[in-house]
Amino acid sequence: MRLPLRVGALAALGLTALALAGCYESPDDVTLHEPGVYKGPSDPLRNKLDDGELQQSLEQRFSGQTDR
Repeated sequence: MRLPLRVGALAALGLTALALAGCYESPDDVTLHEPGVYKGPSDPLRNKLDDGELQQSLEQRFSGQTDR
């Protein structure tokens, strides 16, 4: 009768270890944030906003959404 108890205890211990391993975060993955400073990767589409044609197209597309 003690054998199933040991198996159950080992299974619970294994599941607990597995759950805790999923919470691990490497110190290198932490990003320190500063207000007003974007530290993410550069967006290639951001440069297209300088193009007047794209800006005009976006303004025309969203001009009908005045209820928001």
